[in-house]
Amino acid sequence: MTKVLRATGLPALAASLVGSLVVFGASPASADPAAAEVPAAVGEVLTWGKDEVSLRVPVPEEAKSGVDAISAGFKHNLALKDGQVIVWGIPELSSRLLMVPVAAWDGVDAIAAGTYHNLALKDGQVIAWGEYSGLTTVPEEAKSGVVAIAANQDYSVALKDTGEVIAWGWNDLGALDVPEEAKSGVDAIAAGLGHVLALKDGKVIAWGWNKHGQTDVPAEALSGVDAIATAGQHNLALKDGKVIAWGWNGYYQTDVPAIAQSGVTAIATGQYHNIVLKDGKVIVWNYNGQGQMDVPAEVKAGGITQIASTYYHSLVLR
Repeated sequence: MTKVLRATGLPALAASLVGSLVVFGASPASADPAAAEVPAAVGEVLTWGKDEVSLRVPVPEEAKSGVDAISAGFKHNLALKDGQVIVWGIPELSSRLLMVPVAAWDGVDAIAAGTYHNLALKDGQVIAWGEYSGLTTVPEEAKSGVVAIAANQDYSVALKDTGEVIAWGWNDLGALDVPEEAKSGVDAIAAGLGHVLALKDGKVIAWGWNKHGQTDVPAEALSGVDAIATAGQHNLALKDGKVIAWGWNGYYQTDVPAIAQSGVTAIATGQYHNIVLKDGKVIVWNYNGQGQMDVPAEVKAGGITQIASTYYHSLVLR
């Protein structure tokens, strides 16, 4: 849901793991000895990936228990606990991004982190804060009746209780050009790098930037889909426990491994990697240039209840 560049592409990164797959807790024989026991789900946030986000800035104490939801930004993270928004990130980030506004101190129902801004949903109203007024100025139609939110670098998306998708921000890549099909009956939304996904009656709808085929929805994702995910230039859909992937495949991130073709219960994407949840355990593929696949022992143990990811790091909730 975040992106790094507002230009027409992203530079190739040097350190990649091509054709890689990491599965944790797949069987007793393969389990990490240091993580033999599956912990109880206590609402603790765990994170890994790019050093400056997940290692240099530890998870704050208040996000180590009782958290209800998580969202990953570019160099910061959000957590939701008892209706309160918790934000943390690298110290160099603007206070406008890291300081939660008074309106989001309590009663919040959902959160979404972008690169330079954040969203919270409270009583059907979108609250936005961050570095640029074009991203934090919420349109009137998003101030009531909203049921879901998503954010990327330069735009936001909201889903109304009528099933209508609305979008605002900057439209350099066409993400704000909501098609008629997505103006009613939509059930879920996801924000990618210049493109948007919507789920309507089990069908994936996509619009916006299509340099790598990210809006060319495959036939398999035109019916029966249960969930959608995107953050960069590729997408995931979940159908009957099977992961479907399409879009940019520069690091083989759309080559779904056999283990992710059944029994999957949740999906999330980064720019060059994916993370999915199966039987409370994470499966990660495919790029490791920023440590995306260096999953910590406490995550390997299992007992994971939620997953979130962005460009170079991931969050989980257990």
